[in-house]
Amino acid sequence: MTSDGGESESGDPGGVPGTGDALATGVDLAFDEQDLLPAVAQDAETGEVLMLAYVSEAALERTRETGRAHYYSRSRDELWEKGASSGHTQAIREVRVDCDGDALLYLVEQTGGACHTGYRSCFHRTLDGEIVGEQVFDPEAVYDDG
Repeated sequence: MTSDGGESESGDPGGVPGTGDALATGVDLAFDEQDLLPAVAQDAETGEVLMLAYVSEAALERTRETGRAHYYSRSRDELWEKGASSGHTQAIREVRVDCDGDALLYLVEQTGGACHTGYRSCFHRTLDGEIVGEQVFDPEAVYDDG
């Protein structure tokens, strides 16, 4: 997608060059020893930092193919699409790579809350425990624990 939310001529979301091959990018990516990269999700309009998660090569490839944020769950050892169960999705506007190629920035259009605890951002409290963010949904009503 382009910065105005439309798709680029190549159909690649995020303006990251590629041919559609697995991770054909214009930059070298430095995946860690677990073959993961940290990815920060930031609201493309407001600049609010929403969450930090990890991406595998497959998650990044799915993100590029679909235009929706995909991540890799280290605890569940699986690929997941943000919002697949909650409906609180992240449409990718652009994907940026840091100078070392070892971290990504997803500029997103967030639908609903980004945090599984119901807050708009995962960064909703201070180090002293003060709640400074807005809870936008009830996680018990959204997630099935069974």
